[in-house]
Amino acid sequence: MSKTYKMIEVVGASPVSFAEAVKAAVAEAAKTIRSMSWFEVSGFSGRLAGGKVAEFQAKVKIGFELEGSGK
Repeated sequence: MSKTYKMIEVVGASPVSFAEAVKAAVAEAAKTIRSMSWFEVSGFSGRLAGGKVAEFQAKVKIGFELEGSGK
């Protein structure tokens, strides 16, 4: 039985760390997307303020199975 997946890309942000930015991205996506299966971090960036790191950002690709796939 074959399945079909879709992939979206979101950016999570955190004042604490890149890891927390990834967790924020996945947590927010989980509010509206069912059947999430995997994630891939495709990039890191951040915001500076006053010469210091103010925010960590992670670009995260999230894959999920399309409803009705594999039936």
